[in-house]
Amino acid sequence: MIPVTTPFDVVTGDIAPVSWRGNLRRWMEHPLAGAVLFGSTGEGVLLDEDEKVRLLGFARDVVPPDRLLIAGTDGESTRAIIRQAKRLAEAGADALLVHVPPYFSGALAPAAIRDYYLAVADAAPVPIVLYHIPKYSKAVFEPGLVAELARHPHIAGIKDSSGDMKRFAEYVDACGENCSPLVGNGAQFYTALELGAAGGIIALGLLAPAECAAIYRHYTAGESRRAGEIQERIAAVHKEIVAQYGAPGVKAALELLGYDGGPPRPPLVGLGEKQRRELARVMQEARLLG
Repeated sequence: MIPVTTPFDVVTGDIAPVSWRGNLRRWMEHPLAGAVLFGSTGEGVLLDEDEKVRLLGFARDVVPPDRLLIAGTDGESTRAIIRQAKRLAEAGADALLVHVPPYFSGALAPAAIRDYYLAVADAAPVPIVLYHIPKYSKAVFEPGLVAELARHPHIAGIKDSSGDMKRFAEYVDACGENCSPLVGNGAQFYTALELGAAGGIIALGLLAPAECAAIYRHYTAGESRRAGEIQERIAAVHKEIVAQYGAPGVKAALELLGYDGGPPRPPLVGLGEKQRRELARVMQEARLLG
């Protein structure tokens, strides 16, 4: 699955529905399992709740019904997350990607994180996916916590964006048959599959959707060598664009591919010309640009 970017109007800074739908249509031409809206790459924390509801409706119009549509939640209280979860489910989300509220995350014991997720899972009308992204939320999930949460019937999976493959392997064991472990690091997609990942939610797939789908297809068909070769060719795109520059870098790279990238929403800033030239070099070396 791909964590899609959110295009904004260059002049007004408002959401850009035409660009949003156009990008989604083009991505859905590839054999992807679905799209994740309003995650880190989608600048979800910078979107108003009403904007999310509108964008979700636009996405529901163009994403085929056989593809998953997952919406990210954002807020600082359990109450706010539950309210947003209900609105997004009503607007058409198949599932929700839920991270730990970041402001007080450093003060939250594992028991508090457990209670937070259980409360959201109990109240949400659709399944939820745990979002482990310590880079932003600062909360680190212990495998025992994941194993306990995985037993809840409304917790469908975990997206791990830590980049720690030892910990990811522990999450695979913790999930067992109860939930789906999904990797968030595009450079480690192949490695995660070897460790037992059910799949990935990777921003690299925005820039190389055919290649990422092929990694999964070849691996599951027993063609591990071919999958590994593709992973090796495109791994630098994650390391030097996605990981280094985040959403602004992904948007700039999308523009090189003919998508509507557009500016990031302030306080994020776009890339300079020197950085854009470096992006083009990386994309060319990965054979994603002519």
